[in-house]
Amino acid sequence: MTKLQNNSCFSQTTIKDILSFVTIRHYKNFLFTLLFFIGIISGHSQDLPNISGQYYATPIEEVIVDFERQTDFKFFFLDEWINGVTVTKTYDNENINNALQSLFEHTSLNFYIEKNSKRIVLLENTIVYDVLPNGFFGSEEITEQNTSSPSKNNAPPPTFYTTNTQVKRNYDVAKVGKSDPNNLQESYRLTGRAINSKTGEPIPDLTIRVKGSNQITVSDTNGNYSLALPAGYNVLSIRAMGIASTDREVIMYNNGNLDLLMEEGLQQLDEVVVEADAFKNVEEAITGSEQIDSEESKNIPLVLGERDILSVAKALPGISSAGEGAMGLNVRGGKTDQNLVLLDDAVIYNPQHFFGIFQALNPFTTKGVDIYKGAIPVEFGGRLSSVFDIRTKNGNVEKFSGEGSIGPVTGNLALEIPLEKEKSSLIIGGRGAYADWILRSLDDESLSNSNASFFDGIVKYHNKINDKNEVKATAYYSRDAFSITSDSLYNYDNRLFSVRWDHRMSDKTNSALIVDNSNYGFGIDFDGESNSDFKLDYSINETELKYKLRTGLNDKNTLDYGISAKYYSVNPGNIEPDGSESDISEFAIDKEQAVEGALFIGDEITVNDKLSVNLGVRYAFFAALGEATQRTYDEGMPKNESTVQDTIAYSSGENIKTYGGPEARVSVRYLFTPDFSVKASLNNSYQFLHTLSNNTTISPIDTWKLSDLNIDAQKGYQASLGFYKNFKENEYELSIEGYYKKMENVLDFKTGANLFLNENVETQVLQGDGKAYGVEFLLKKKSGDLNGWLSYTYSRSLYRFDSEFSEERINNGEFFPSNFDKPHDVSVITNYRFTKRYSISANFVYQTGRPITYPVGTFRFNNADFVAFSDRNKFRIPDFYRLDLGLNIEGNHKKNKLAHSFVTISVYNVLGRNNPYSVFFVTDNGEVKALQSSIFSIPIPSITYNFKF
Repeated sequence: MTKLQNNSCFSQTTIKDILSFVTIRHYKNFLFTLLFFIGIISGHSQDLPNISGQYYATPIEEVIVDFERQTDFKFFFLDEWINGVTVTKTYDNENINNALQSLFEHTSLNFYIEKNSKRIVLLENTIVYDVLPNGFFGSEEITEQNTSSPSKNNAPPPTFYTTNTQVKRNYDVAKVGKSDPNNLQESYRLTGRAINSKTGEPIPDLTIRVKGSNQITVSDTNGNYSLALPAGYNVLSIRAMGIASTDREVIMYNNGNLDLLMEEGLQQLDEVVVEADAFKNVEEAITGSEQIDSEESKNIPLVLGERDILSVAKALPGISSAGEGAMGLNVRGGKTDQNLVLLDDAVIYNPQHFFGIFQALNPFTTKGVDIYKGAIPVEFGGRLSSVFDIRTKNGNVEKFSGEGSIGPVTGNLALEIPLEKEKSSLIIGGRGAYADWILRSLDDESLSNSNASFFDGIVKYHNKINDKNEVKATAYYSRDAFSITSDSLYNYDNRLFSVRWDHRMSDKTNSALIVDNSNYGFGIDFDGESNSDFKLDYSINETELKYKLRTGLNDKNTLDYGISAKYYSVNPGNIEPDGSESDISEFAIDKEQAVEGALFIGDEITVNDKLSVNLGVRYAFFAALGEATQRTYDEGMPKNESTVQDTIAYSSGENIKTYGGPEARVSVRYLFTPDFSVKASLNNSYQFLHTLSNNTTISPIDTWKLSDLNIDAQKGYQASLGFYKNFKENEYELSIEGYYKKMENVLDFKTGANLFLNENVETQVLQGDGKAYGVEFLLKKKSGDLNGWLSYTYSRSLYRFDSEFSEERINNGEFFPSNFDKPHDVSVITNYRFTKRYSISANFVYQTGRPITYPVGTFRFNNADFVAFSDRNKFRIPDFYRLDLGLNIEGNHKKNKLAHSFVTISVYNVLGRNNPYSVFFVTDNGEVKALQSSIFSIPIPSITYNFKF
C-alpha cells in the first residue's frame, strides 16, 4: 500500500508543474497517447483475482491492507480521502473489481486497475477515460474511431479544474455526487436547503443563479431548493434580502445535495435591491396569492397603534370585512366561515380580539402569512374561499433576545431563548389589554361598570436535530372577556397545539408529519335582577393528523402528495342555572361528532421556459357520526314541525351521512417576457362546517355546525384570469385579476330564526346558491423613499334562496346582495422616509356602504301597528371612508445598546368621519326613526413605544 505524498511522482503538484511547460494541445496529445498505451497493455492482461473476508465497522484503510495481502496488487491514494471512513461488508470469493465497487459505494472514490503493473490507483471523483469524448481535439476523427461506444461519446467532457491558491475563498469548492462511468450525463440535479447560520431558520425566497447562463431558482418557504446544473464546474450567485451575498463554486459529478449555510448581511436601506421576490409575482403559476411579512404592518397606522397583519390584509384587493370593528374577513365574496385560518398548521377559529378591532396574534412572534384566494394549494381543503397560512418565527439559536411594545391599550412581549446553540430554541410571547380604565374614564355613567379585556400567549419550540430532521412544536391560547352596559359577561377563547416533524428522506424528497389540535368556545354569564341567572357554554374541538411529501422528480416535475385525517367534536350548547335561587332549568343539546379525510396529489410542471402548469386533485371525505338523534322530513316539503316524518336514533360511532368527492386544482402561467405573464386557474372545493348566525356580521357567539342528515355540505367553484407586469427593474408591480365564483348549499336564516339552543336547527335555516365575481387591481412600489401600494376591487356577492314554499323563499327567489356586498373598495397605503430614522405613513380606505333592509311602510291589523320591510338588503348604508396618519421614529442605531427603540405616533380616522357601523330603527310616538351606530366617530390618537434587545 502506497500513500501518495506531495513529493511523490504521482503528486498533483508535480503534474501541474509539468503541465505548466506544455500547451493544452500538447497535454491532450500526451493524454491520448497515455490512455492509448494503457488500453493496449490492459487488453493483454490476465483475469483479476478474487477477494474473501468479513469486515464489521472496520477502517477502510485496514480493508485495503487486507486486499493487498490477498492479492499482488498495490494501492495508491491520499490519506485524507479515507480518514475516519469505516465499512461493514462481507465478501465470499468476490472478484476484486466488484469488491472495490461495493467498498467505495458510499464514498466519493473511484479506482483504476493497471493489471500488468499490479497497481490500483484510487481517484477522488475522477474517471480515467479510455475513450475520449467527441471533439476533444477539435476534429471529427476521434468520433469516427469511437463509434462503438455511443454512450460515452454523448457524455460530457472531463472536468479540468485547477485550484488557485492565490485566490481567497469564503467557502471551499463543493464537490457534489460521485462520478459514475455508467451514468455520465450532460447535467445533474443539485438539491439542498438554505439555512440562516445565526438563527437556524430556513431562508425562503433565496435567489440562486448560475453564472454564465439564464438558469435561476428560488428557495421555498422551508428553504428547500432544486436546480439542474451542467456536469462539471459551475459558479452559483446567491442573493437574498438581509443575507450576505456570496458566490459558491460547485463541481457536479452526479446528482447530490448541498446545504447553503448563509450568514446575515448588513445593508444600507437606500442600496438594497430586493431580488428574492423580484419576479415571484410574475413567475409563480398560482393565481390570487398574497404574502405579508409581519414587518409590513410596522409602518402602517392602525387603530390604537396596534400592529395587525390581518388589518393589512384588508388593504389588499379582494379582501374586506362587513364593517369597521366587524369580526372575520370576507374574501372574494365569500362568507367569513369560508376562510381556513391556520397558525403553524393548526386551525384558529377566531383570530381576533374585541369584535375584530385587534388581531389575536402577537406581532413579535408572528413571521408572516401566506394568503391563497384563487388557486389554493392541493394540501389545503375544507373551506370554499381562502386559506390564511400564518407562520410563527423560530427562536434565536445564538443568543437571548426579545422584543416588545407598550401602547395605550395593550402591552406585548416576546422572548427568544436559545436552548442548544445553533440547534434548538424557545420563543415565548405574551400580550394583554388594559382597556378597562378607558371605559371607566368616560362621562357616560352607563359605561362606568363596563369592562373589556383580553390576552393571548404563545410558546414555540424549534429543534434542528440534524441536516435531515427538524422538529417544531407550538402551543397557543387566547381569551376575551367583556361586558358593555349589560348584566351579561361574555367570554370566548381559542386553544391550539401543533407538532411538526420535517424529514429529508433523500436528495429529492422531503416529508412533513403534522399532529395538531384546536378548540374554540364561548360562554355567557348572566347576572340579572330577577331569578334568571344562568351560565351558557359552547365549544368545537378538532384533532388532525397530516402526512405530506414533496418530491422533485426531474427538472420539469415536482410532486406534492399526502394524506390527512381530522376528527371533530362539537358541544352545540348547554345552559345551567347560576345559583340556587335561579329559575333556569338545565338543558343541553346532544353533542355532534364527525371525521374528515383527504388524499391529495399535485404536480408542478415546467413545460418550457415560458409555460408552467400546476395540476392537482384532492379527494375529500366527510362522515357525520352518532351518537345522535336526527329527524327526517316529508320529501319535497319545507322542514318544520308539521312535516316531520320520523326520528332516527344513531348509536355511538354509527354513520349518519357521508359527503365528499374529488376537488380539482388547475393553474397555468404563460411568461411572455421575464417581467410579464398571464395566469389562469380553475378549482372546486367542499366545505363541511357552517356558522349559524342571524347577526348582520359575525359575532363571538356564532356557533359552528357540522353537516348532517338535514344540512348538506357546501360546494364551491372558482375560475380566475390575471395579468402580471413588473416595471422599472422590478421597482413597480402591477396586477389585474378577474374571477367568477359559484357556490351551492350556502346557509342563511329564516326571518325571526332562533338558532341557539335549538335541537332542530335545520327548521330555522335555509340553504341556497351564491355567486360572486369581480376585478382586482393592485399597483405596488416596493422600494425608494416613497413606497406603498394602491388597490382597487370591483366585486359583487349575491345569494339566492328559492323554493315553491314562501317560508323557504327570500326576495321571491331572486338573487340579492349579501350583507358584505361592497361593489367598490379602494385602499391606499403609503410610506415616505425623510431620513433613516424618521418617516411618515398614511392609510386611506373607501368602500361602498354595505346592504341593509329598511322599513318601507306601516300598516294596521287587528288594532295593532306593524312595520313593512323592503326586500332583504335592498338598500345601503352611507359609504365608508377613513384616513389614518402616522409618524415613525427609529431610535439611534448604536451597536452597544441595551435595547433599540421604535416609536409610533398615529391618528386613526384623522377626518373624524362618523362612519356608520349599522343602521337600526325604533318607533317613537308612532313614528319609525332610523338611528346609526358607529365604532370610531372621532379621531383616535395613540403613541406606542416599541423596543428590541
